[in-house]
Amino acid sequence: TVCISLVALAVGFGGVAHAAEGQGAAGQNAPAKPTRKVPTISEQVFKKLGEAQALIDAKQYNQAINALLGIVDARKYNTNEKGQIHNMLGFAYYSKEDYVGAIKHYKEVAAMKDGVPEGLETTTLYTLAQLSFIAERYQDALNFMQQWIRIAQNPGHDPHIFMGQVYYQMKDYKNAIIQVEKGVEVARKRGLTIKEQWIALLNFLYYESENWPKVVSTAQELVMYWPKSMYWMRLAGIYGQINKEQEQLWTMQAAHAGKMLEKSGDYTNLAGLLMQAEVPYKAAKVMKEGLDKKVIDRNEKTLQSYGQALQLAGDVQPAIKVFEEAAAISADGKIYERLANLYLDDDKHDKCVTAADNALKRGGLRKTAAVYSVRGMCLYNQDKLSAASSSFVSCANEARRTSDQTHIRICQQWITFIERDSERDRVLKQQGAQ
Repeated sequence: TVCISLVALAVGFGGVAHAAEGQGAAGQNAPAKPTRKVPTISEQVFKKLGEAQALIDAKQYNQAINALLGIVDARKYNTNEKGQIHNMLGFAYYSKEDYVGAIKHYKEVAAMKDGVPEGLETTTLYTLAQLSFIAERYQDALNFMQQWIRIAQNPGHDPHIFMGQVYYQMKDYKNAIIQVEKGVEVARKRGLTIKEQWIALLNFLYYESENWPKVVSTAQELVMYWPKSMYWMRLAGIYGQINKEQEQLWTMQAAHAGKMLEKSGDYTNLAGLLMQAEVPYKAAKVMKEGLDKKVIDRNEKTLQSYGQALQLAGDVQPAIKVFEEAAAISADGKIYERLANLYLDDDKHDKCVTAADNALKRGGLRKTAAVYSVRGMCLYNQDKLSAASSSFVSCANEARRTSDQTHIRICQQWITFIERDSERDRVLKQQGAQ
């Protein structure tokens, strides 16, 4: 889930100054509108507002609020005077982070409409939208911003990005996409810098809407202009999700070349993709790099993966060393089972028998009969025919218990072979004695 910390607000709350600045920039190329005629502010009210402003500047917010509340209903003011008093009250409440109080008084300003200067009305609507967002009054935030757009001169991208974020909080992803796309479009047309968090938000929204072509294109844009590890991993993950394994592998390899692998999962995922692509040598190199950097923990699972890659790459001796380390910390006997087979292939029969015994002791095996069979072969190669025969008998018994016809046949053949071999040795010894 993409949270607000990830998709940071593109339109920060800056109060009066920010809104006025945004409005001015938006209207640079707009035709001039007639100046709204409003009542003048009396010298007495102007003085009271100045005193309240001084208290706010000194961070004496409660004193400023009390002073303003003391005059707001003291006499009959014209609309402009009343609007300015409520505006100052709204700012005082905002300054002390009482957003509910701020909203209450800014609403009074907005209600004056033509009775206050147009700049104050537009600034107030913009501020109300932002404050409503902070207060999690999302529908109010949308309503105020829509009012602002109706009266603003040539509004830019900010209000659309803002409304997209509001819709995102409301989980209305369809309308969120419409607004953020519009904001990005306006910004591009005006030659403005496209912000990372806009594209990150769009990427999330497309993902939630399962619009995979646009999920991919925005993920590619994030990688191109803001090449962070998390964006590379996200793009690779998306390719995997839509069954484009080759593109997923290429993306992970590019991230690796760009030193973008940071977490254990990054290394193990790339190694896994290389194993699927039947490139075990490269998979082993990636695992070794992650282990050497201590990014990957040396646990049973990771060591087993590393050992498998080495084994399939033909590096048997290094694979054996890795499996020995993994087996020592394993809770079951599966890795010892693998080691027994490797020792058999490498003619290390003593170690083969020991590994098979450890596998049988720990249990949790894929096929217990197979372990008895390997153990029997290693004992036979040591000329321990009686012990080998006993191991093959155990193999046959286990195979019958699990209805494993293959090992019933194999182990029975070995038992017969050893009996004949033993009989031949006995006969030869008798003949030699004569």
